[in-house]
Amino acid sequence: MPPNTTASTGQQPGKSGRRKGRKARLIVLVLVLALIGGVAYGSYWSISTVRASFPQTKGTLTLKGLSGPVEVKRDNYGIPQIYASSDADLFMAQGYVQAQDRFYEMDVRRHMASGRLSEMFGKSQVDNDEFLRTLGWDRVAKQEYDTKLSATTKKYLQAYAEGVNSYLQGKDGEDISLEYAALGFTNDYKPQAWTPVDSISWLKAMAWDLRGNMQDEIDRALLTSRLGPKQIADLYPQYPYSRNKAIVQEGQYSELAGAFQQGGTSGSSGTNGTSGTNGASGTNGTGGTSTGTASGGSGTSGTASGASGTAGLDSQLGGLTRVLDDLPPAVGVNGDGIGSNSWVVGGEHTISGKPLLANDPHLSPSLPSVWYQMGLHCRSVSSTCQYDVSGYTFAGMPGVIIGHNQDIAWGMTNSGVDVTDLYLEKITGDGYLYDGKVKPFETREETIKVAGGSPKKIVVRETNNGPLLSDRDEELVKVGRKATVDTAAPDRGDGYGVALRWTALQPGRTMDAVFAMDKAKNWTDFRKAASQFEVPSQNLIYADNENHIGYTLPGKIPLREESDNGSIPAPGWDPEYRWTGYIPQAALPYEYDPERGYIVTANQAVIDPDKYPYTLTADWGYGARSQRITDLIQSKIKDGGKISTDDMRQMQLDNSSEVARLLVPTLLKIDPENKDVREAQKLLEGWDYTQDADSAAAAYFNAVWRNVLKLAFGNKLPKELRPKGQCLWVEPVNTTGPADEAEKVRECGQRDPDKAQPDGGDRWFEVVRKLMDQPDSEWWSTPKVGTRPAAHNRDQLFKRAMIDARWELTAKLGKDIDSWSWGRLHRLFLKNQTLGTAGPEFIQYALNRGPWELGGGEATVNATGWNAAGGYGVVWVPSMRMVVNLGDLDKSKWINLTGASGHAYSAHYVDQTDKWADGELLPWAFSDQAVEKSTSDKLVLKP
Repeated sequence: MPPNTTASTGQQPGKSGRRKGRKARLIVLVLVLALIGGVAYGSYWSISTVRASFPQTKGTLTLKGLSGPVEVKRDNYGIPQIYASSDADLFMAQGYVQAQDRFYEMDVRRHMASGRLSEMFGKSQVDNDEFLRTLGWDRVAKQEYDTKLSATTKKYLQAYAEGVNSYLQGKDGEDISLEYAALGFTNDYKPQAWTPVDSISWLKAMAWDLRGNMQDEIDRALLTSRLGPKQIADLYPQYPYSRNKAIVQEGQYSELAGAFQQGGTSGSSGTNGTSGTNGASGTNGTGGTSTGTASGGSGTSGTASGASGTAGLDSQLGGLTRVLDDLPPAVGVNGDGIGSNSWVVGGEHTISGKPLLANDPHLSPSLPSVWYQMGLHCRSVSSTCQYDVSGYTFAGMPGVIIGHNQDIAWGMTNSGVDVTDLYLEKITGDGYLYDGKVKPFETREETIKVAGGSPKKIVVRETNNGPLLSDRDEELVKVGRKATVDTAAPDRGDGYGVALRWTALQPGRTMDAVFAMDKAKNWTDFRKAASQFEVPSQNLIYADNENHIGYTLPGKIPLREESDNGSIPAPGWDPEYRWTGYIPQAALPYEYDPERGYIVTANQAVIDPDKYPYTLTADWGYGARSQRITDLIQSKIKDGGKISTDDMRQMQLDNSSEVARLLVPTLLKIDPENKDVREAQKLLEGWDYTQDADSAAAAYFNAVWRNVLKLAFGNKLPKELRPKGQCLWVEPVNTTGPADEAEKVRECGQRDPDKAQPDGGDRWFEVVRKLMDQPDSEWWSTPKVGTRPAAHNRDQLFKRAMIDARWELTAKLGKDIDSWSWGRLHRLFLKNQTLGTAGPEFIQYALNRGPWELGGGEATVNATGWNAAGGYGVVWVPSMRMVVNLGDLDKSKWINLTGASGHAYSAHYVDQTDKWADGELLPWAFSDQAVEKSTSDKLVLKP
């Protein structure tokens, strides 16, 4: 089974994550002996099978194709630093070394990216493969390789593939990884050779998980089935520009050829995003209206097609959500809740007098970690060997994605700009409607090979807006035939189709950008390289050893007509909703050496729309993390204070809950009457709002917060947004206030709990913040349930939430509040992302690790995210942490979520996780002398 399936971990719960991490290593011998003794499939396995795939890290190996010797130096954590004398040798060795540590992971990734999971895991993955083939990532990757990438980049990709294939040569599956031996019980799958396109296609998978506001488009349309325009607007408030600062505050726009100058405002009033009224005075489509700013995100009412509330639209989008829920995540939670922190502080504010740069991308926890740490060093940097770079990359991809070279450092966070649009299509048996005419589909046939089964053929249909995603759900076909749709539809029997337009489905040059950034020497080089980083669009921060700092927003970002702000599905048959081009790269916001001396990016708005003429998105993160980081920096540098590398680390670990700071004063004024609830309430007295793992106050507050969200909003959302298994008698459509019992209908949630709403993120912080001043809002109403009292205002609902939270935690943690802790609720399990989620129990036991009891929380700087609709478990994490010291690169620090190795019984499988959980960072050697001093294993690869 691939990622994103749910099953037992096969682990026994332990008191402490650290102890559990150590226990996992101690069980290895017991497990192996059990296997040898014939337990389960033990007759097939042996100690030699378990160890067969461990890489050789010492001595000498021959690698055909090298032009000269290459050294691979590994430290005590197995992190490799590669030294070569030519670019081709460097990347060939990178391919070999990554395959040594992570080939199984690489193999699964390429099968996911190409829609070939069924070849490894059988018929259970056919539906996922159908959807992935419809997207066609590998087809686009091949087009990039054939038509877009430079000859030099192709040379590097070929060298990397040669290195991988040199490792594979002569090896059977069990010689490569333990998982292949497990697959051998039911499948005769054998790994195939690596290709350059396999490396490129992973960029598409990464872009998918960082795709922006597609889920928000779906959710807003689904909300129209139960909520009215004002209510939807309440749930998508405008971005608070005055409170949570945008990234670019002193931006430079001189390259816009006179459109506007540094510090100036956008062009004429009424342009898209500048006046704050994108379509507010006119109709948006035929039946709905669009309200609010183009860039600020106030929400929308109705649908662009005028089909709001029809069974056809709801069923199509609800079905699409079910498909997305099942799809394996590449690096995140299927686009929901993705966040990251990065910030850079100029030398005038640091102890060293040179910049410090921090980064910690927030992604789904995976085992092994999505990141792979390594250094790529030319013995002498020259025209024939151009690289001296170290940092984080993906196993399966050459180069370094995030890190530093000898001159500059850079980090990334997801920009969240809107690069996807869903289009409703009026379809017939012959084609689809566009501009009053029926156009034929572009079609292709795909054959899906299935391990242990017969191949399956599918037909992919595309409109001029992109592939029809709705073709991939049988339930959609059935419901669509019964749907009530606009009488203008050419064929009422087929209802609406849903097509996807996405920038990543067009060939691009992001792979060129990776190599160019790795060898950039200054801001000019970096900006030029970044301009090729088309998909996914990222916030890029920069620092150099000449004491400059900067920020730039690259990406292929579509231009839309003023009638379309990209926030809801658009009518595909109307030419006014077609993209009109892309924002020129030279016109994208950037900032260089701002007077304030620091730059913070944490998924907040890139720029105030009053200062920029283009629409970037309607769905920013709301800035809770970014403003907290800004406040922490300002508190350090006030009165001339200086920031150290360790100060940056401590900021990354900040657990402060901004929503607790908002709500606790009101919660303490409430008289809960029941003595047990009062006892829990007392935990909040004097609490400093930090969410440490051992905090009972954090446990109780987060339970109250979860119940506030459920009572005020969750129980009023349509079933398509609520978690599976939650069945409620709900109020009729278009009301949020209490209804008579006879009027209520029973509905069960349909969404995966980790992706349901309200998720408790910073959008919900902003929703509640605005409603705090409206104590009699209809949102604060909730009916009586059993002995739980009804609520008709804010304080009554808060009291009810406090009661519900007390008894929820009594059930989960016990009646004695002295035994409560946030970490007991907020636990991290690391699961091998294939057999560790749904393999045989003993395989799960062998491959998985955990739990770790964590501090942090949702939308805090230490963003160990949890979904309030689904529970308290950790669903995304700071997947790595780094702090680069430009004053002395050898004083930089880094950590990975797991370890360098993908081999379950390697000493480096999870050897960084305990330190990661404790907030520690490891030394990051870069210079030749520092690397040599830290080396524990040395392998020489010879021609």
